Amino acid sequence: MDIQQIETDLSNKLSKKRFIHTLGVVESAIYLAKKYGANVEDAHIAALLHDCAKELPLLEMQDVVADLSCDADMLRSGALLHGLAGMVLANTQYGITNREVLEAIRVHTTGKVGMSKLDKIIFLADYIEPNRNFPGVNDIRKAAEQSLDDGVLCGFDMTIRHLIDSGDTIYPLTIISRNDLIHHMKKEGAYNG
Repeated sequence: MDIQQIETDLSNKLSKKRFIHTLGVVESAIYLAKKYGANVEDAHIAALLHDCAKELPLLEMQDVVADLSCDADMLRSGALLHGLAGMVLANTQYGITNREVLEAIRVHTTGKVGMSKLDKIIFLADYIEPNRNFPGVNDIRKAAEQSLDDGVLCGFDMTIRHLIDSGDTIYPLTIISRNDLIHHMKKEGAYNG
């Protein structure tokens, strides 16, 4: 499928609200890819498909990933599992074989150790897309203008604070990913925390 065919298919499968969000993520991902020198087409495809599994029932997501190993915490949460399920659907339903694109879809919610530039772009675009309106979103947008790493770190921090304030559990990989990013930023002399 080409990008237009994927977009048309998603417009028919996703709710109107989710599809509008997806188009906003595409807009932000393309902007960030141009700003930070990443492959624009890869960013476009990954952004378009990042939430392709988001509205599936949890049991259906679990069926999609049945052949993959993932931990119990992820299997219990559609909010976590939709990235992995989306990666599988991007490959099996939409014919995406580019490993970097598939990986960016997989980790757009949790992060990972050693995030690539595309991983960071999709992670961040999901937060800052123009339709997002939550307390602190402008702080993430400002940080994203300074550097990709600053934006991603701000996103991690905001997510962790929100989960703590909500009394929710925090997926361990998110904390590990945040720590890895800080170590990377310190090594590059770019950490101001």
